[in-house]
Amino acid sequence: MQLRDFGFNEFFFLVTAARWTVVLSLLAFGGGGLLGLVIALCRVSPWRSLRLFMTGYIQVMQGTPALMQLFMIYYGIGLFGIRPDPWVAAAYAFTISASAFFAEIWRGCIEAIPRGQWESARSLGLSFPMILRLVILPQAFRIMIPPTIGYMVQIIKGTSLASLVGFTELARAGQIINTMTFEPARVFGSVALIYFVLCWPLSHLSQRLESRIARTRGDRPGLA
Repeated sequence: MQLRDFGFNEFFFLVTAARWTVVLSLLAFGGGGLLGLVIALCRVSPWRSLRLFMTGYIQVMQGTPALMQLFMIYYGIGLFGIRPDPWVAAAYAFTISASAFFAEIWRGCIEAIPRGQWESARSLGLSFPMILRLVILPQAFRIMIPPTIGYMVQIIKGTSLASLVGFTELARAGQIINTMTFEPARVFGSVALIYFVLCWPLSHLSQRLESRIARTRGDRPGLA
């Protein structure tokens, strides 16, 4: 038997819960971005052992589902008598997952800078850190922006997995409202709409920036 109708209050509850989706996404973006940048720099470093170690990290993170990483943090740590808060577990899980993808995105952008610029900087006697800071990164950051924003969309959608450990974000709020109204089409249709409102502007911005950079470089989008 239906307990209540899906109305404005229920929809407002979903919108309110979406703020936690945004906050979790920003945490994953900020933490994963910083860690990913460090890993990307290690991947292009002249030290082979460091490159191999970071390559292994990336392969493990990209080769295992984000859901398994979340479960390993939330339930695995329990083997040591610690039960993390769902918020903390989700933040850590999405941060380490995002870091591997950001690292590969940014490594590709760094290596897209012509080798001649590396060699010219070395001929001036610059050290590896100085070459990165003064020559390579200022140019790489410009082409990093579109794919970085594009991956932010994946982070937002991926946060729905946090509902499986009890974190009340948008997807979890939809499940709660659905058990109260038994109107899945309206409830999850509204959830999908809110996700679309969050993700579409970022996708559109990423595409516009990519097109602008391609025009500046004299390329056509998709052929750069």
